[in-house]
Amino acid sequence: MSGQIDNPGFVNDDGKSIHGVTPALNSTDDATRKNGKSGMVEMNDLRKAEEATGEYEPYLHREVEHPTTNAETLLHLLKGSLGTGILSMPLAFYHAGYLVGIICTIVIGAICTYCIHMIIQAEYELCKRKKLPSLTYPATAELALLEGPSFFKKLAPFAVHIINVFLLIYQMGAGCVYTVFIAENVKAVADEYTDKLDVKIWMLVFLLPLILINYIRNLKFLAPFSTVANFITIASFGIILYYLIKADITFEDRNLSGEIKDFPLYFGTVLFALEAIGVIMPLENEMKTPKAFKGPCGVLNIGMISIVVLYVGMGLLGYLAYGSDVADTITLNLDKGDVLAQVAKVMLAIAIYITHPLQMYVAIDIMWNEYLLPKCEKSRYQLLFEYCVRTSLVLITFALAVAIPKLDLFISLFGAFCLSALGLAFPAIIQTSTFWYSLNGVKGKLIIAKNCVIVLFGFIGLVVGTYTSLQKIVEYFNE
Repeated sequence: MSGQIDNPGFVNDDGKSIHGVTPALNSTDDATRKNGKSGMVEMNDLRKAEEATGEYEPYLHREVEHPTTNAETLLHLLKGSLGTGILSMPLAFYHAGYLVGIICTIVIGAICTYCIHMIIQAEYELCKRKKLPSLTYPATAELALLEGPSFFKKLAPFAVHIINVFLLIYQMGAGCVYTVFIAENVKAVADEYTDKLDVKIWMLVFLLPLILINYIRNLKFLAPFSTVANFITIASFGIILYYLIKADITFEDRNLSGEIKDFPLYFGTVLFALEAIGVIMPLENEMKTPKAFKGPCGVLNIGMISIVVLYVGMGLLGYLAYGSDVADTITLNLDKGDVLAQVAKVMLAIAIYITHPLQMYVAIDIMWNEYLLPKCEKSRYQLLFEYCVRTSLVLITFALAVAIPKLDLFISLFGAFCLSALGLAFPAIIQTSTFWYSLNGVKGKLIIAKNCVIVLFGFIGLVVGTYTSLQKIVEYFNE
């Protein structure tokens, strides 16, 4: 998950953020100056188009303190999608079978990418209509429903809260996944040199460090460590790839397709791994040339194609190498006594520890800034209350991780429950509502039908995937 997080808020007359929009620039010249030479031509073209048509152009009015280039945005997108999820792709392929896994990962990746395009398109259209520079995901949903049919308009006041709840649960779930991942990988190495301790003991060992690192209120102080974490992650992936290539890759005893009852576990894992919905809109909003984010050869398509290829590669090689013995995370399949494998596990544990606050940032931001801070703004104990909230959220993720120390079940549960809604159903609803009164004729009916299919697909994925994951969790407790 990228550290670039949008802060919900509309803009008031003082330029302060209230509900999901970043403040407008003082002038379009500011935009050109901030974006630098590479963005100057596009900004000038947009300014001319705005003057000629009289239509508000959101890209000209965005205030970006440190705008990112296309290459930087692509790297941030890759970083936001390459986390613990990719390391669980071999297990996902075990559940689906290697042929079904390849085909379905490509299909799900294409659908996810299309849904991201839908929400970016809706945000841009709403920004033009409302003369706003940019919108966050919750604000886009609220404004979209206000533009739709009467039934949707009645739901608009609840949209921000519904999406915030899903985002909160998802980010808390990611925090649980990170806690289990750190403990499992450190335990795997420590067991070779010390008495074997339960993974829950290792979680307890890391509890205080996790609480303390989440006390960092300004993420810029984490930037140097995040850079180190990125290099560590790349090096670790290189080591994992080395072990996979030298492993006994075979198609013998490897299933073309898995059992139907396990497919929802595959579905949830792939969604958790592929979807970076929390970083998409902040990334597009902070670009020098935001138009380059979209388009057939835009940053989004290039990034998502690369991500799908990497995920298919990791899933296929990992499953073919280890078959039914594949672990929750592929790192646990590496040679336990090999020093290089141990280095990879420790490095990834360090990288995940450093990026833990980035995962928790959204949850803390929603819980504190959106709901609790307004109730204690005038209190002299405000800072103390904030640290209590930070501590409480980390303790909740710790408690869940201790209760269910199963990485695969966490990933499939939160992937199916949260990302089926955030990444599939909600974007389709938002697009339909945004363009409701222009969806006329055969083309309009086809778009509505298409979006209904996507919503249904997301809903089925949510219900079946969540039910299957919860069923597996109940079985774990019974054992």
